Amino acid sequence: MPDAPLSALKYRRILDQLQQEILRGDYRTGAKLPSEADLIKRFGASRITVGRAVNELRGLGLVERRAGSGTYVRPLPAAPDAPVDRPLPPPALLFGLLIPDLGGTEIFEPICRGMAEAQQADRYGLLWGHAASTPPGTDAEETAKREERAWQVCGRFVERKVDGVFFAPFGQGKVSEAVNARLLAAMDEARLPVVLLDRDTLAYPRRTAHDLVGLDNRRAGYLATEHLLRLGRQRVAFVALPEAAATVDSRIAGYREALFMEDAPMEGALVRRLDPGDVLAVRAMLEEFRPDAVVCANDRTAGRLMHALLALGKRLPQDVALVGIDDAGYASLLPVPLTTVRQPCREIGAAAVAAMLERVNRPQLAPRDILLEGTLVVRESCGAGLRLV
Repeated sequence: MPDAPLSALKYRRILDQLQQEILRGDYRTGAKLPSEADLIKRFGASRITVGRAVNELRGLGLVERRAGSGTYVRPLPAAPDAPVDRPLPPPALLFGLLIPDLGGTEIFEPICRGMAEAQQADRYGLLWGHAASTPPGTDAEETAKREERAWQVCGRFVERKVDGVFFAPFGQGKVSEAVNARLLAAMDEARLPVVLLDRDTLAYPRRTAHDLVGLDNRRAGYLATEHLLRLGRQRVAFVALPEAAATVDSRIAGYREALFMEDAPMEGALVRRLDPGDVLAVRAMLEEFRPDAVVCANDRTAGRLMHALLALGKRLPQDVALVGIDDAGYASLLPVPLTTVRQPCREIGAAAVAAMLERVNRPQLAPRDILLEGTLVVRESCGAGLRLV
């Protein structure tokens, strides 16, 4: 599923946010919108992206440009038989999006599009969390900045008393677990319904008291592994980063289950947690364990591993077959197009909205895991349909 460029999502976010603020009456008729420079600073977007959003507001008849003065809010369209200056009612519900990895991974942008385009979209508005961008630094500094921005956004949602929050937790590790716990505690104290996206904040079998909507990761790991085994691969490894999200553990569980069901050898050492771009580490894995196929925790891992294997002179898929998980936009563009398990991202977004609306109406429901099935997408990296010589 091809992903839209990040700039297009930023434009949409800016447009939706300003439109909601105008319709809610945050800017009264005749009020001047913030300057272009202020909007650029607020949203961390380019001048072109901000200008596009403001121009569309003009096209919707919500604002007008006054030469040499700025952009001003026009009288809102009247409802039938209503006074001309009566504001349109805002959506019945307003939900916040707390997604620290938005733009950093390939799945959350199409998930958000699925939320915005869901059938019930006229019943709610989406409030995009945003904090000012910060200069780059070390990995630790960048992580700290992301955590602080998430806390600021969470605080704004609590202050605004939104009707619920869609939260995509930070990844694995004790520090991330503590940050996730702090954010959830603040939202729980404010009695905000929360729907988790992609993963829980706790590793299986523990779980929080919140609904979770995402991919059926165990099934995805099973599908990828089963496919390689049925192509005749004998030694299938699983490769993930050392610090991977809890979803990877579920994918490993599916990998192991497929080995068991297909009567394939199950060697614990074939689950490798390493840097897939480290050529020396990849060479050591190949020499010690001699896999003829690898299931990768996700497409990003698969792409980096593919480049390492090619640097070592390995032929794909003749020497080593690869399968990823996610079907990121670049999966078909890698040097050897990648076989992968596609996440139904837009459907996940729509399912998350349905779960939130039901949670708002029935707060006493037991916490649920709503897991959607992925689809195997076969390309050249697995060797299916190819004569391997």
